[in-house]
Amino acid sequence: MQLKREESRRPCDDGRKAYLDGVRAHLEKARSAADEEFGWRRPWSGSIAREGVWSNLRGADVLLLRLVPDEDAVGRASEVMALVKRHLDRDDPRRVRLTQRIRHIVSGGLTPDDRELLARALDSAYSSLDAELARVRSLRNMLWTATILVFIGVAGLALYGALAPRALSLCFAPKASAGDPNQMHVVCPSAEYHDRTANTVPSDLARSQDILTVEIAGLLGAALTVIASLRRIRGTSAPYMLPLASAALKIPTGALSAFLGVLLIRGAFVPGLSDLDSRAQVLAWAAVFGAAQHLVTRLVDDRAQMTLSEVGGPTGTAVRQENGAVIDDGPGHDLTTGPAAAVEQAGDGTPAAPDEKPGRVPAEETTVT
Repeated sequence: MQLKREESRRPCDDGRKAYLDGVRAHLEKARSAADEEFGWRRPWSGSIAREGVWSNLRGADVLLLRLVPDEDAVGRASEVMALVKRHLDRDDPRRVRLTQRIRHIVSGGLTPDDRELLARALDSAYSSLDAELARVRSLRNMLWTATILVFIGVAGLALYGALAPRALSLCFAPKASAGDPNQMHVVCPSAEYHDRTANTVPSDLARSQDILTVEIAGLLGAALTVIASLRRIRGTSAPYMLPLASAALKIPTGALSAFLGVLLIRGAFVPGLSDLDSRAQVLAWAAVFGAAQHLVTRLVDDRAQMTLSEVGGPTGTAVRQENGAVIDDGPGHDLTTGPAAAVEQAGDGTPAAPDEKPGRVPAEETTVT
């Protein structure tokens, strides 16, 4: 609609025609990305296409800002300032310069340089937003890749245990038989053996499903921590299921940590736990070790939440006068010096300290009223 409106305006010189052609190209690319069918590739390519749609729409928006009438550009100045504050660092030169000029722009004193400043600042804010979303997508992809690799490792471990059960035996020989000291009990994750001869090697009784049984118990323990972690997950407007990717990593990690934990007990690495008395104890400790993976993966959860909070989050203020566009002392007025500084007040609404001279009030600690 905005494009058709600008196309109807006259005169349409070569420079204006170039901008209109650029807007059409952006919209066509956005339409193509939105209509593309990815089939089985959608889980990997769909999010990139979504980014392409929004990126081209934002590019068209920046070009339109250079074409709209002055009154429309003035009306959008506050919107541009809000986007700049959300996505550009407080020491970014474009943000600082726009902060200094915003009062004059919204007061109707728009100049060609101001329009160029608005367009460049909006373009930078959109580019920063695209970069923030790209970081979220990159972390999401890394988490899913790690989940797949850990799952393959867990599946390979279970397969190796099925083919060579004695190589990674998880069987224990906790005590001799009560009726005959020459006999012993052997405890494995999937079975218990009573009244075996004293010279029995526990590894000889290992079964092909032992490692798989321990991993399943670890999966159950990890699933419990996933449910518990849902209370800390917040919704997000970012077009990526980053919390889900972070939670999915816990499942195969729990299976791996369960196997490693029981293996450490089997090797007498944990004092006092070298002899588990029953199959139930073996599975219970596997579930505990599966839940213990949260001690490691919680760092991934924190990183994911931090990355999500950085998308569109406030970046601080360059000077507190960004919202004080109510005083106009004429062209060339500087918000941080001159007569207006004498009426600045502290951020909490209290007057400036008596010993602070006008014109030397710290800009980041004051606001215009």
